[in-house]
Amino acid sequence: MRGLYCVLLLTLSNIFMTLAWYGHLQLKQYPMLAKLSLWGIVVLSWGLAFFEYIFQVPANRLGSNETGGPFSLFELKTIQEGVSLTVFTLITVFFFKTDKLAWNHLVGFAFIVIAVFFIFRKW
Repeated sequence: MRGLYCVLLLTLSNIFMTLAWYGHLQLKQYPMLAKLSLWGIVVLSWGLAFFEYIFQVPANRLGSNETGGPFSLFELKTIQEGVSLTVFTLITVFFFKTDKLAWNHLVGFAFIVIAVFFIFRKW
């Protein structure tokens, strides 16, 4: 169960991370927020990143085999990257609607899945 909770918390964390890192690029759609200065955007992004860390830190503590979880640090980082790309892709395609998912993206993601295989494989 710790592994599942870890992945769920990492997913929530990555939703906030994607919004903090890239959401400000969509502010032109919201006139009140579009007027924010660069420093205003930085503060807004930091506010969102705070929630990223609220979920990310417990996810890593639950998932780490050093604190009773099932994953090594390499495995945790690999899971985080996979979750990050999945969340980023879904938000970009369905929420931001700024980019289209193309074949080359899918090929790149397939290589990442192959990397996950090699990271998790016990040789």
